[in-house]
Amino acid sequence: MSRVKNAGLIGGLVGVAAAGVAAGLAVERFAVGRVRRSGDDDPYAGEPFGLLPADTERIVQGQDGVELYVEIVQPDRNPAPPELTVVFVHGFCLDMGTWHFQRRGLAKLRDPRFRMVFYDQPGHGRSSHKPSGDYSIDELGGDLSALIGEVAPEGPLVLIGHSMGGMTIMALAEQNPELFQERVVGVGLIASSAGDLDSVALGMPAPLARTRKPLTPALTAALKVSPGIVDGIRRLGSDVAWLLTKRYAFTDFPAPPSLVTYAEKLIASTSSDIIAGYLRTLSEHDRYAALEVLDGIEILVVAAHDDLLTPVGHSEEMVRLLPGAEFVELESGGHLALMAQADVVNANIAAFLHRALRSANQPRTVPESVIREARSARAKKAKESGASERRRFLRVWRKEKSA
Repeated sequence: MSRVKNAGLIGGLVGVAAAGVAAGLAVERFAVGRVRRSGDDDPYAGEPFGLLPADTERIVQGQDGVELYVEIVQPDRNPAPPELTVVFVHGFCLDMGTWHFQRRGLAKLRDPRFRMVFYDQPGHGRSSHKPSGDYSIDELGGDLSALIGEVAPEGPLVLIGHSMGGMTIMALAEQNPELFQERVVGVGLIASSAGDLDSVALGMPAPLARTRKPLTPALTAALKVSPGIVDGIRRLGSDVAWLLTKRYAFTDFPAPPSLVTYAEKLIASTSSDIIAGYLRTLSEHDRYAALEVLDGIEILVVAAHDDLLTPVGHSEEMVRLLPGAEFVELESGGHLALMAQADVVNANIAAFLHRALRSANQPRTVPESVIREARSARAKKAKESGASERRRFLRVWRKEKSA
């Protein structure tokens, strides 16, 4: 297909996708310049986004030769090993900077003693692109496994993922249930989902939302062939990009302008060819089988009621299938509630880390009847999600039975 035809296709698809939100955003655009420049009452006007110090910076080799950029924050100068290693896994079109407020706030905790590991997923931030140009959540799980093997080869682990980061943890659970039986004592899932993402309307009117799934393959192909054209359009429409970030990252939460600008910067740094590489795997994501592995581990699920990208119903479904999970539902904050409502999220993570460390040597308190009911529900959900997910569930179940 020629570049001209691709440009036309991209323009048409972008036009369709933008139509549903354009009416609501157009009346705001005239004020964007003034709002973006306002700093007197912006609590984050001088915030050092992306500049927090690390005790260690390194590169870890992932799958297919991809180089993962990693930063590690130690708990203190005490040479004794930390009680926990906590690995933070960011989401799609973002990077480790998503965890800015967790990194800053949780570093002040002294009980339990834990070190924090942050890394950029392939094609994001300072990690390299995959040579093939194709990305899969299965491979992201393998990359996380390689990272743990290099930087945290022993000791108790807690894994916390935002959005696609939670899906990455689920993929790792499917691939390596032994790790979760032996070392992982807690899993945090923030604004994430176990599947059915194709049903998400993304805040668009129903007729427009129904066009999203059939258009995804064409959009993916167009983005791969002509990424430069699309990235040029993205740069030219900076005000619109800022408003879209405000809308989809924070919904109606009154996020300070500098916070929106930082989130926009994270998103803009992900090139269109990388976006294209991930679209298919996100569309196909179904990992209810992974919840079988997570059952019995200390689980924290956090979701904002107004999240347009991974609606709260997806978190409620995971909690239904994981008896004993702690569910924190925030009234507002959108998809990036971990930034918008950082103090609340951090307080819940701190309590979760205490529970995770304590529960490692304690028997479960969930009644056996509830456990059996949840397992049956997980098996049913996997079956409904298609043949591949059903096979994954059976593989996980067999591994657990043989362990």
